[in-house]
Amino acid sequence: MLRLKNAAVAAAVIVCALLGEARAEPAAAIVTPLMTKSLDEYPGKEAVMITVEYPPGAADPVHRHNAYGFIYVQEGSVVMQVKGGKEVTLGPGETFYEGPNDVHMVGRNASQTQPAKFLVLLLKNKGAPILVPEK
Repeated sequence: MLRLKNAAVAAAVIVCALLGEARAEPAAAIVTPLMTKSLDEYPGKEAVMITVEYPPGAADPVHRHNAYGFIYVQEGSVVMQVKGGKEVTLGPGETFYEGPNDVHMVGRNASQTQPAKFLVLLLKNKGAPILVPEK
């Protein structure tokens, strides 16, 4: 009986540890496509508009867009940085820019308790992916 009780306690400790690890993972960003528009005056180019919502504590992996990116914060507070640039914290009404050769090093919610939301306009090659993970 004592061995069974010890095994149950050990199993409970392992489950709690695993649940703690799962909670340590940053929440994923929620991307909502709003519009894609071919830019006829610029053959092979298109504009894509999306919203990105960061749940509390959410963060993006290091990535690039291979596009001209214009960001407008709508709600909450976000932290952004491109390689070689300064890390900035932005609030509602503030903007950020990423060029086609920039590597997005930091993109995360500044808050662990409140969500954040921003609008993104990307000018890019037609059919190219919106986000490309950087190695």
